[in-house]
Amino acid sequence: MSPPIRLTRADAQRIAALARLELSDEELDLYARQLTSILEYADRLQAIDTAGIAPFADTARDGQWREDLPVPSLTQHDALMNAPGGDTESGTFVVPKVIG
Repeated sequence: MSPPIRLTRADAQRIAALARLELSDEELDLYARQLTSILEYADRLQAIDTAGIAPFADTARDGQWREDLPVPSLTQHDALMNAPGGDTESGTFVVPKVIG
């Protein structure tokens, strides 16, 4: 097994910044503990000896996939008519600006 993983508040803060999250000090401490716990669990899973175990197969389907066939769906007009910000004249969705 790997050496124990311990994420610090700084690690949690860096991860939060990458995810564009603003967290309080309490949340940073909590998330550092929770992320550490998740990584420790994943490390334990990696240590399990799976030699000799066959890969999972969905026996109910017997390995068969359904045929990929086109099926009826909404028309563009219907989809836009029911969408907030849908513009049926231009055939587009109007969405709020996200990036400055």
